[in-house]
Amino acid sequence: MKLNSLPLLPLVSFAAFVARAETAAPPSAADFDTWVETVALAYARANPAFATLYQYASSEEQARLDRIWAGPDGFYPVESSARTAREAFARQALAELESWGTRALSPDQRITLRILRWRLQTDLPFAELPYVFDKMDRTGPLNLTTFLTEVHPLRQSQDVESYLARLAALAPLLEKAIEEARSRAAQGIVPPDFILRENVEIIDRQLGVAPAESPLVKRLAERTAALAGLDAATRDAALEEARRLVAESYFPALAKVRALHVEQLATATADAGLWKLPDGARRYQLALERFTTTRLNADEIHNIGLREVARLEGELDAALRAQGYPDGSINDRYLKLNATLLPPAEPDPRPALLADYTRIVREAETRAPLFFDRLPKATLEVRRPPAAIEPTQPASYRPAASDGTRPGVFSIPLARLSADLIHLGAAAKTTSYHEAIPGHHYQVALEQELTELPRFRSRLLFGPIGAYAEGWALYAERLADEAGWYEGDPVGRIGYLYMQLFRARRLVVDTGLHAKKWTRQQAIDYGIPANEVERYVVHPGQATSYYIGYLRIVANRERAQAALGGRFSLREFHNVVLRNGQVPLDVLDQIIDDWIAATKTSP
Repeated sequence: MKLNSLPLLPLVSFAAFVARAETAAPPSAADFDTWVETVALAYARANPAFATLYQYASSEEQARLDRIWAGPDGFYPVESSARTAREAFARQALAELESWGTRALSPDQRITLRILRWRLQTDLPFAELPYVFDKMDRTGPLNLTTFLTEVHPLRQSQDVESYLARLAALAPLLEKAIEEARSRAAQGIVPPDFILRENVEIIDRQLGVAPAESPLVKRLAERTAALAGLDAATRDAALEEARRLVAESYFPALAKVRALHVEQLATATADAGLWKLPDGARRYQLALERFTTTRLNADEIHNIGLREVARLEGELDAALRAQGYPDGSINDRYLKLNATLLPPAEPDPRPALLADYTRIVREAETRAPLFFDRLPKATLEVRRPPAAIEPTQPASYRPAASDGTRPGVFSIPLARLSADLIHLGAAAKTTSYHEAIPGHHYQVALEQELTELPRFRSRLLFGPIGAYAEGWALYAERLADEAGWYEGDPVGRIGYLYMQLFRARRLVVDTGLHAKKWTRQQAIDYGIPANEVERYVVHPGQATSYYIGYLRIVANRERAQAALGGRFSLREFHNVVLRNGQVPLDVLDQIIDDWIAATKTSP
């Protein structure tokens, strides 16, 4: 059955899904795709922010989901009750999934089954991030203002009503998040003091403007300036209501969040890793398995990192010497070189820098067809992050809306211009290749166009698979180097090598912080900028996904080249890797095995 021919399923919660599963007879193998979509829609309905991000439901139902933050049970993902419901849902769905077996399924369906099994297993205990107020969690309480201003759709007048409904719900949601943070604190789960202080700074930037100047009001004004079907009087009333909600509801609730942080600062310590939390070792192993999609443990990942750091530092030493930087550590020499590449502070260099990143991306677009024969339809824009969060944001990519109403965005922070920021100077090209083309934009935009896949796979409903997505982006950096994109630009190639080194160091630092009791300062001294260290502290394991995934993609390419010889096609290898969407690494291994076997036997 084709997914686009499915009827609109009733709006059900996790609990209703479980109840249905307990009373219904197991569906037949012929209806596997229908069953998969039932599971995915139940998940989307319980996670409206994800449904909005990926525009997952039918238009009528999506309009309902775009008005709320929580599913029908009133759960928001940070609450313990939501975790309990999510785990019950995952266990029930896993039980049904195992009843299918694999004999009656097509090869593509077997891949779907393995992906869904892995996805559901990651929703079992300790899958959530440790801290409620987390600047990196795109649907977390600290980032919902950015979600509203940048992600929430504003295509027609009813979207403005949905915007205001979600804005009105921010304060109750923050109250629930405060309750959950207190509950976790009672269990001994409190962020390190430096994370609490940084969060206070983020909150102060939001509270430090008049309500009418809040991004929640200003961006609504900007995005509705030419909205079809919205008359001036209705728009003015909406903006006034947004201002009132910010002043009377959101700001007071945010001030309570700030007060909680100040309260917790009185007893918080500087201990950075998961090792300090109850059952911390198990939490971290589960995080590593989730982000790398492997069973590698902290010691194994740490040692891989040490090996790769030593190799890359050798290459960089030679490259830096050739540029006249023979003395000092690799980090010191790179920073000295990078400092020479920063523009003067006056006149404001940021517009020119943004234009430079845009030029790099457009050049990559013209070159990419050399090793890709499938190119995405989605457009890409280069933008700065919203001002309220820009000082603490890394360079990043936000996917285009699958319905074409929002472009992909390569987000490049320029609030601070400093040699220690890894996306500036020598690494500007490499950062663009990683986040945009042929990195995340190609991978995600092409994935969204895979209409032959179940929608949860093409729409990323359950979120990205880190080892695949970040491994691909790191592989894209290598691809640019192999294709000669740094030819005649030795400094740009130093930036490429340094970015590779940076990702290898992440293996050492992440495991150091969370398993070996490293301090924040030890991680900084190892060569990782402070803002990156803080990112690893709140997102345990995520930093290990890049290099582990990259090594596996490279190993699969080398294995295919050795097996196929003259029949190996780089373009076709990329097609095979990309045409199944994001998959765990062991599933990718099987996909490449099947391709090698099929190519060997083809005429």
